Amino acid sequence: MKAVVMAGGQGTRLRPLTMGRPKPLVPIVNRPVLSHILGLVKRHGITEVVITLQHMAAALQEYVGDGEEFGLHINYSLEQTPLGTAGSVFNARERLDGTFLVISGDALTDFDLTSIIEFHRQKHALATITLYRVSNPLDYGAVIIDPQGRIQKFLEKPSWGEVISDTVNTGIYILEPEALHELEEGKATDFSRDLFPLLLSKGALLYGYVANGYWRDIGNLEEYRQACFDLLEGRVNLEEIGQPLRPGVWSGGEVEIAPDAQLTPPLYLGGGAKVKGGAVLHGPVVVGENTIIDAHAQVERSIIWRDSYLGEGAELHGAIVGSQVSMKRRAVAFEGVVIGDFSIVGEGAMLHSQVKIWPEKEIESGAIVRQSIIWGSQGRRVLFGRFGVTGLVNVDLTPEFAARLGAAFGSTLQVGSTVTMNRDPHRSPRMIKRAMISGLPSVGTHVSDLGNMPIPVARYITAQSGAGGGVHVRLSPFDQRVVDIKFFDEQGLNLSKAKEKEIERVFFREEFRRVYLEEVGTIAYAPQVVERYTQGFLRVVDTPAIQRRGFRLVVDYAHAPTSLVLPIILNHLNCSVVAINARLDETKMSLLPEEFQEGINQLALIVSAVKSDLGARLDVGGEKIFLVDDRGEILPSLIATLALGLLSLRAHPGGTLVIPAHLPRAFEKLAKENGGRIIRSGVDPQAIIATARQEGAVLAADGTGHFAFPTFHPGFDGMIALASLLEFLATQGIKLSEVVAILPAYHLAERRVPCPWEFKGTVLRRLHEEYRQQEVPAGDGVHIQLGEDWVLVRPDPDEPIIHVHAEAGSEVGAQELAQKYSGIVEALQE
Repeated sequence: MKAVVMAGGQGTRLRPLTMGRPKPLVPIVNRPVLSHILGLVKRHGITEVVITLQHMAAALQEYVGDGEEFGLHINYSLEQTPLGTAGSVFNARERLDGTFLVISGDALTDFDLTSIIEFHRQKHALATITLYRVSNPLDYGAVIIDPQGRIQKFLEKPSWGEVISDTVNTGIYILEPEALHELEEGKATDFSRDLFPLLLSKGALLYGYVANGYWRDIGNLEEYRQACFDLLEGRVNLEEIGQPLRPGVWSGGEVEIAPDAQLTPPLYLGGGAKVKGGAVLHGPVVVGENTIIDAHAQVERSIIWRDSYLGEGAELHGAIVGSQVSMKRRAVAFEGVVIGDFSIVGEGAMLHSQVKIWPEKEIESGAIVRQSIIWGSQGRRVLFGRFGVTGLVNVDLTPEFAARLGAAFGSTLQVGSTVTMNRDPHRSPRMIKRAMISGLPSVGTHVSDLGNMPIPVARYITAQSGAGGGVHVRLSPFDQRVVDIKFFDEQGLNLSKAKEKEIERVFFREEFRRVYLEEVGTIAYAPQVVERYTQGFLRVVDTPAIQRRGFRLVVDYAHAPTSLVLPIILNHLNCSVVAINARLDETKMSLLPEEFQEGINQLALIVSAVKSDLGARLDVGGEKIFLVDDRGEILPSLIATLALGLLSLRAHPGGTLVIPAHLPRAFEKLAKENGGRIIRSGVDPQAIIATARQEGAVLAADGTGHFAFPTFHPGFDGMIALASLLEFLATQGIKLSEVVAILPAYHLAERRVPCPWEFKGTVLRRLHEEYRQQEVPAGDGVHIQLGEDWVLVRPDPDEPIIHVHAEAGSEVGAQELAQKYSGIVEALQE
């Protein structure tokens, strides 16, 4: 006996899940619904199958193949145009030479097909329709039968006034070939609406078999969700869905479950799935293959398909998530939400009930979505953020993405240009860097590989070697799951916004330049990287003065590449160094705040114990420096900035310091006392550096530990900051603690006010209108001068946040100002 599996439906009511796949390939827990049907057919001894195809036929043929994987022999019947249920089977009639089974490839059932076939044969029927009793027959074709099972009447999707039976047509039939003789080739015909009523009117033997067991038509999203949950909860008698891990929890292979993750059955975890610490899964829940549920995420009554990512603290409540979806941390999806494949839901975004997100959409951070998103821009159209191109490794940033990004960058440079490539020691940046290297030569760009050097070294070598630009790939210091790709221009500085837009245009339009054989770029290691940086470094500091002082230092290298460079320099400067964390360790490239603080506390203890002149910790990239003075006191970054600012002004009378607008007015006081000048810039690091270059500054700083000394290189560099500090202390004959003791006092306060992206412009406009008379120019946001006090309100470039900075004559005053204007910002959003 043969079976005909009808698999030509489009599944329009399952959109957006069926936008990229035919309806029969929609997964029900552990495998596509079609696979469940083929397994059922085989279980009842039917091994020859004809599958009727129309919509996305190639995808179905690729999945099923010749049937060998299923233990079946499979042929296909392809419709050029939709022929209806009966028409599609009639189209396959040449492959049917006896009694045959017809079954839908997009319904879930465990019916006893053997009993149905036996019933058909006992009744010598021309056609047997499998019936099922349902509580609500309105959406189905109802069938009236007599006590012997012979069909008396058909009611196609009746109203309640017409309902006289709860037995409905399941779309599972046993047919004799003669049942198709009434059909015409090429004519669209339906079994329940056309053929069966015609046969009944002619007195044909049509029987109905009322089946026991489970049956559900996967006709809409709610039916789909319920079918998955029913299979999970054991209501469907099919093969085991996976290997049991514990009662009510199954897996499709090796999975990773953190010891403190909370799992409440029933649950299914696909092979390669990961459930991180503190995550809560409250069943019924389906997690697809290789999907990651990150720390403290919450999932209840939801379905997540394969290769997706649910970020830290994200929540799903009764939602369906497609394949390769990335939901960033703290994003929330409520009841009935469906997210299509390849979509990105930004950090803190909220999707309200019943919202549907079509494939390849990006929901920006903090957005509140109340309506479905179907049209509009597909995929991300912005690559660059505050830290370059940033994303979750192997979720947002994949090797193939990185190769295309490398080709896009190279395409914006002249053929034959060189790009320096650098990375930190972690394996994720190594993978992304190598992928980018593969893309650059294809567009005629040479690669100069720096290995894994500190970022300031990469910037300096890029500028000194005549390269067209550079790339540094790092593990984010804020999140070990994230990789940042930082791009440099020919001077080793961050790219301009215009250059970033040019790269984005090439990337999204895929306008990659392709060069001929002899123009393909080369890949080579850069020569004498450390030596060239060291020589340039020592030329700009007063080496003899530092050598004569003979500083005793404690330096924490943070297990980072600065340990490959800075010890050579400090040795040349005649410094006696107690080195800690000087061994490279890829697992230390990203630290939790408490881990960082523990390291700083350890540094302070060692400085006190060995009576050093000072202690310094470099960040993993080598761009920031954190200081401990000779008394073992940890210097807050703003105090360190004031100290270096004072020493710089003393060393360079009449010199200029560049700092961002939100730092205290204590800097102006220092400048006035020492004959110097303060220039305020925007908060963005690029704005600080650009202003410093324009103004010929002796020092630029951001108040968080970033320092730039433009006489060496205009980029931030923690190593030159340390050497310059030593030079100032040596030439001015002073200790660091003595400098700190004479710094002016200040009182600052800051608040972070949540603000949806769509309200940011409105808030800033209203503030400008309200406080126009008190507003002074600022690099960012609205700066309000209130006598000696001031408030700066500025939008965050990457998050749905508005920052409120305030300075006053007392700590209480500053806090009150910040609180007052935070309330104003909140009120202006209404």
